[in-house]
Amino acid sequence: MFPEYDVIVVGAGHAGCEAAAAAANMGSRVLLVTMNMQTIAQMSCNPAMGGIAKGQIVREIDAMGGYSGIVSDLSTIQFRMLNRSKGPAMWSPRTQNDRMLFAATWREMLERTPNVDFYQDMVKSIIIKNNKACGVVTGLGHEVRAKSVVVTSGTFLNGIIHIGEKQFGGGRVAEKAATGITEQLVELGFESDRLKTGTPPRVDGRSLDYSKMEEQKGDDTITGFSYTDTKRIRPEEQRSCYITYTNQTVHDILKTGFDRSPMYQGRIEGVGPRYCPSIEDKINRFADRERHQLFVEPEGWNTVEIYVNGFSTSLPEEVQYEALRIVPGFENVRIFRPGYAIEYDYFPPTQLQYSLETKLIENLFFAGQINGTTGYEEAACQGLMAGINAHQKSRQLEPFLLKRSEAYIGVLIDDLISKGTEEPYRMFTSRAEFRTLLRQDNADLRLTEISYRLGLASQERMDKVLQKKAEVAKVKNILAETNAEPTDVNPYFDSVGSAPLAEKQRLAKILLRPNVDLPSLMNAVPELAASLSGISQESIEQSEIQVKYERYIEKEQEIVERMSQLENMAIPASFDYDKVNALSNEALQKFKRIRPATLGQASRISGVNPSDVQILMVYMGR
Repeated sequence: MFPEYDVIVVGAGHAGCEAAAAAANMGSRVLLVTMNMQTIAQMSCNPAMGGIAKGQIVREIDAMGGYSGIVSDLSTIQFRMLNRSKGPAMWSPRTQNDRMLFAATWREMLERTPNVDFYQDMVKSIIIKNNKACGVVTGLGHEVRAKSVVVTSGTFLNGIIHIGEKQFGGGRVAEKAATGITEQLVELGFESDRLKTGTPPRVDGRSLDYSKMEEQKGDDTITGFSYTDTKRIRPEEQRSCYITYTNQTVHDILKTGFDRSPMYQGRIEGVGPRYCPSIEDKINRFADRERHQLFVEPEGWNTVEIYVNGFSTSLPEEVQYEALRIVPGFENVRIFRPGYAIEYDYFPPTQLQYSLETKLIENLFFAGQINGTTGYEEAACQGLMAGINAHQKSRQLEPFLLKRSEAYIGVLIDDLISKGTEEPYRMFTSRAEFRTLLRQDNADLRLTEISYRLGLASQERMDKVLQKKAEVAKVKNILAETNAEPTDVNPYFDSVGSAPLAEKQRLAKILLRPNVDLPSLMNAVPELAASLSGISQESIEQSEIQVKYERYIEKEQEIVERMSQLENMAIPASFDYDKVNALSNEALQKFKRIRPATLGQASRISGVNPSDVQILMVYMGR
């Protein structure tokens, strides 16, 4: 019934979809196995993509030839570039999306991708021979063979849903949990644990009074995620979101349900996300706060369903309802479905190699929430990397890795592999020490050429990057060589509160002024506008960023070069740490458990001191 595949992907969430697309586009024959063909790429939680640091990840996925950016742009109902008031390293694109259109677009793109087959069934175990994964066994008893297997199980492994005192098995509301894989892998020697996440109630938008809320419109300029010429909505077409707030009365009502809360009664074993707490967790941890912000987000173009962002909860349904009715604008609210918490199995990611292949079982890859992460974007980028490396492994090629200095994707994977996580891992810009280099605007310049050589990014993408590089070089050269006369720029300087020029000056130096931007400078200097005629807006913005932040970029590149010495010092897989007598006990234990691939990775393991790394370096030098 089934041929032998190069790659089998288990699960069709954000990680599974990117894994299947990447492996197939590189030439592998792929089988995507999902428990429900109608929920491929479903947005289980909020109907949005991107945000702080997450937007950078989506742009990196797109630059690598992944689909998340294109799908997000095609299903956008509102776009915002967050943190515009800060430096470019902090700018983060975010979209509100039509939930149903997002999933439908993902499925259509996968169905148009050659080499991707689909099958609806649960995978209950992995076929393993000689410590190598070589296929899967489905719930219906089918044995399907493959050279590599990628498990992207999301929240489905032994998932339990909690609403007040009620609990039932499920990987998502109205969908059954997946069983068998955890038990098999634990028996083989894997370590597993439990995590928890949650979701807020969905409500009927027709029952809300928006006049009592703050309207939050989209941007006037829509940049989008994808570097391709994907069609985007016009600014005037965007749907608004709204902001409202809880109050002390809301908090008091919520507290009446604490004695029936699964979180406070000990029925939930898993640790929840620190940076996306439930509403009951917020009012408990931040007892001095009189109110908490709620974002009222539409679920799509043609639905009245509303997502109440910030009100994630597992309290009893009647408590959720009574508390929501006190929120301004929600006095007559009708709930479509209550919020709930879900706990599920995950496998601490220190059991993985950088390729996301497991250390215990060859040809077996993990991606997404099975590795302890939370968020669509974090899952999608892991799926992309696992799909690439499953293809590479099936062809007996070297694994493809991204460094911390190359991408947020590299930061995420290195954090997981080196430090592990005991709570759902979420990406932040603060996790990246090289965030001036890893901006959302230059993801294509950083990654597309690498992906093109890999055989993933298309020729069209590569041509666009080469054109952008050429245009940026041209703009920077013109700015470096062209002078501006005081008579041209002083009226402009006066309008932005900048000191006047006494004599002519290079445009590149003028652009370093805090309140000066390149488009306005072009308006002030006709010669510059004429010279840059025909240059794309994207290249002009990129040139301005590179000129303004040149010193900071150079400084970070110098740090990268210094640190690369440690990154290039590989530690053999068979290295015997017991022979290094001077290591601290904690370092010894963690080195033996994690088995870092390089001295650079060893230096980033939690609990390892610089002296331990120096001792290891000296011993290896001998």
